[in-house]
Amino acid sequence: MNQSVILQLARDALTVALMVGAPIMAVSLVVGILVSVFQAVTQIQEMTLSFVPKILAVSLAVLVFGPWMLNTLVAYTANLLIALPDLAR
Repeated sequence: MNQSVILQLARDALTVALMVGAPIMAVSLVVGILVSVFQAVTQIQEMTLSFVPKILAVSLAVLVFGPWMLNTLVAYTANLLIALPDLAR
């Protein structure tokens, strides 16, 4: 196993991690910005107002994107395990 193979494995792992995490982070970011704008416009500074919508939105995003995220992780893991004997050389 040489240096380029290790770098490719690390690159693939980071790419999959970003692909799987991006939808959840994007939903949380959008909801956070919307809640912040709402709080600035109405001057309501309630702490729970910023957390509850984010938790609900992230939970909904996990329900929507969960199967795709799981399939992506399973496909990456299966490909990695299939390629494992070739990586040992």
